[in-house]
Amino acid sequence: MSSPVQERQGPLLLEHCREGAHCQRGAQRHLLYLGEINDSQKAAWTKVTEVFDPAQEQTQPLALYPSDREVPEHASDYGVQVRLNEFVLRRPRQWGACWIGCRLWEQLKLDEFWRDRLPDSREGTCWRQILETLTIYRLVEPGSEWRLHRHWFGNSALADLLDADFALAQKDNLYRCLDKLLAHRAALFGHLRQRWQDLFGVKFEVLLYDLTSTYFESDPPFPEGDKRQYGYSRDKRSDCVQVVIALVVTPEGFPLAYEVMAGNTADKTTLRGFLKKIEELHGKAERIWVMDRGIPTEEVLAEMRASDPPVRYLVGTPKGRLSQHEQAFLEQPWQVVREGLQVKLLAEEGELLVLAESKNRVSKERSMRRRQLKGLWKRLQELEQMELERDQLLLKLGAAKQQYPAAWRLVEVEVPAEDAELQPPNFKYELRKKKLRQLRKREGRYLLRSNLSAQEPEKLWQFYIQLTQVEAAFKDLKDDLALRPIYHSDEQRIEAHIFVSFLAYCLHVHLRARLRPLASGLMPRVVLDKFAAIQMLDVHFPTTDGRELIFRRYTQPEQDHKMILAQLGWELPPQSPPRITQKGQLVSE
Repeated sequence: MSSPVQERQGPLLLEHCREGAHCQRGAQRHLLYLGEINDSQKAAWTKVTEVFDPAQEQTQPLALYPSDREVPEHASDYGVQVRLNEFVLRRPRQWGACWIGCRLWEQLKLDEFWRDRLPDSREGTCWRQILETLTIYRLVEPGSEWRLHRHWFGNSALADLLDADFALAQKDNLYRCLDKLLAHRAALFGHLRQRWQDLFGVKFEVLLYDLTSTYFESDPPFPEGDKRQYGYSRDKRSDCVQVVIALVVTPEGFPLAYEVMAGNTADKTTLRGFLKKIEELHGKAERIWVMDRGIPTEEVLAEMRASDPPVRYLVGTPKGRLSQHEQAFLEQPWQVVREGLQVKLLAEEGELLVLAESKNRVSKERSMRRRQLKGLWKRLQELEQMELERDQLLLKLGAAKQQYPAAWRLVEVEVPAEDAELQPPNFKYELRKKKLRQLRKREGRYLLRSNLSAQEPEKLWQFYIQLTQVEAAFKDLKDDLALRPIYHSDEQRIEAHIFVSFLAYCLHVHLRARLRPLASGLMPRVVLDKFAAIQMLDVHFPTTDGRELIFRRYTQPEQDHKMILAQLGWELPPQSPPRITQKGQLVSE
């Protein structure tokens, strides 16, 4: 067990720690610095500290001395003796990660944005601080609003950082704040666009567009027109209702806008509306839209080509479409774009078809296919020798198909007739060699279509690979920021929950953009978890005249904290002035 002690030769609080289970030698870790306390033998040297008096609601100058030092005569009017050996540490709470969240909020000027849009209530409720609390909670340690109210807020130093009290985490206030957000969504998109441009010089010539879904722990029926519907679940939760979320980000991963749609919305029906929304938000411009297959329809692509100015696009196509153009591509030469990447270009009906082959993707896809096929073949061999009834066999084959879907397409399985008697080997299977040869030829190859120029084929491939930024955004939203599942039952609050998650993602992206040039492998979650180790404590010292002196202090940063802060160009705020109670006043825990 480690125990805090006070060092008599200097105003420090140290923690003695054993270095190992069998080691008799201990180590000291610097916890707090209490530089306000005079510890000099020279009576002439006196440091005066501003101390806040809650009863008078103002600060007053005091000189603080240990109880074993006499107060110098010249400081008799403002000197106080402190019983250093009777100190008590109270209310440890997480400070560091919350401070980073507040810092990111400040740099995106979100307090300025919300000041007029979320004015304080007549009762003094500060809605913008409640929204900041909801957002930082989602960034630092995401969970439900109920958990924020009952557990997290009291164990965090957010009230100290915002100079507020527990009213920010009142359950009703949290939910009422959600009801005020959605009307300002379009204005927020415009504000974020300007901040990304000012802070990081982001351009908006290329936009990446994709969709995902998120599910609910709630059961129908719902009101007519409700967006919670059954549909294709990207979370593999087809048993739950869901909504579809469309997101637009830049190639660097900066989010620009999102839309929430009904859970049964088909991907191909969403693009036209989003093109119009981005045009309304950011005006007409010659943008390049990068999308995956299944999103645009032929009709929408024709509209994009015919618009004024034309809307440029780059979209993936199913690999099966290669068959239609295989002969034409055979006549085209490969162009080496860079080491490991080559392309073939084919002009057709106002579009450019790009066949790209990446050696890295060939190796990756081939390895994935081999692993799947090896696993499926082993399982089929096991099932072949089992003594099963036909229904049991079909269930186990279905489970194998679900576990190895890509490999299943390469195997022909022949199941015995319904009235046949089963004896091992109880079914037949064989490799579809023709299908395998065709698949091998297409591994690592992508067919793209675009109305862009063929002058720089490398850019076309680079644009398409950048679609991984949208996939990363969805992964961060669902995993790091715990977007799913959603427990709200009111549709407006469901959308507000997604709105808060989007805000938290903006803070996450901002931190990642700050870290990327410093250390590309240093992720926001690692930094937040590391800074969460910086705690805030209330250090209570009784005085010789019956009062209590309270130092509210965050623990001293370790060397790795200091290194990250120096790289970011950030400085921790000064420690807050101590407080002193009146004589006989009880101090709450």
